[in-house]
Amino acid sequence: MQYHDYYATLNVKKDSSANDIQRAYRKLARQYHPDINRGEGAENRFKEIGEAYEVLKDPEKRAQYDRYGQAWKSTQKSGAPPPGWDGFQFDFGSAGSGFDFRGARDGSGFSSFFDMLFAGAGRGAGAGTWGAGAVGPQRGADQESSLGVRLEEIANGGRRRLTLTDPRTGEQRTLQVKIPKGVRDGQKIRLAGQGAPGANGGEAGDLLLKISIEAHPDFRVDGANLLSYLDVNPATAALGGKAEVRTLEGTATVRLPPGSSSGRKIRLRDRGLPTTGGDRGDLLAEVRIVVPRELSEEERKLYEGLATAADGRLGE
Repeated sequence: MQYHDYYATLNVKKDSSANDIQRAYRKLARQYHPDINRGEGAENRFKEIGEAYEVLKDPEKRAQYDRYGQAWKSTQKSGAPPPGWDGFQFDFGSAGSGFDFRGARDGSGFSSFFDMLFAGAGRGAGAGTWGAGAVGPQRGADQESSLGVRLEEIANGGRRRLTLTDPRTGEQRTLQVKIPKGVRDGQKIRLAGQGAPGANGGEAGDLLLKISIEAHPDFRVDGANLLSYLDVNPATAALGGKAEVRTLEGTATVRLPPGSSSGRKIRLRDRGLPTTGGDRGDLLAEVRIVVPRELSEEERKLYEGLATAADGRLGE
């Protein structure tokens, strides 16, 4: 089994600080985590990274590793292994490139080299650190859930208080979620460290909230634009006049041109949803002529007179 330089494994220098080593580990562990990286060799690379971090994060283990590394260099000159290492073979490559180690392996997936390195020769009292199945810190898995948001929240941004229940333990936790202005259907909000817990001291995964726009009684969404209806009576449609249009902020007064038939669209600029560039879409209100269900006697006579006068002029 070949063991490479742990500093090289984490892409850090030998005099790197503990914080530098931790940052390097987290970056690489996220890159090669099996839940994220399905590429060939990613799982083995992840294990190597975890193994290197287990050694270098601990000051005592790191000091021992550095000390035995110096012994390995002297062995290159003498051609013999250091004292106490009888029964094992070293095949050194170029200086600093690592070495091949051939020796007994236990069921842990680590050779007995680690027992000697960190627990003294043989299986000393500290050997339990590298017991069966022991691996380095493992990041928890990312979890995903859906979050329904209202159009008003998309237009103005907002905050939402969420209560999550752990399906395994039943434990509940409450989170404050910031809803960004202009978020779109299908986009995801990432809550760092709120996913599944890590193992062996690893950091927790993230929680991804997939945005789902809730249906609105007054508006439909078309990209950054909003679509709605503008209900008017026949007289206003024919003669023109003022009409009230519903918006996300309340109502707005518009002037309807004379002769407005059903289907005509009135555009209210910058009354839609925010865009990624900081602008806003428009509100398009479609005219819909609404006739009263019941007519008074006076209204009936007026409509009858209108029908007589307008007979044959439909579509002119």
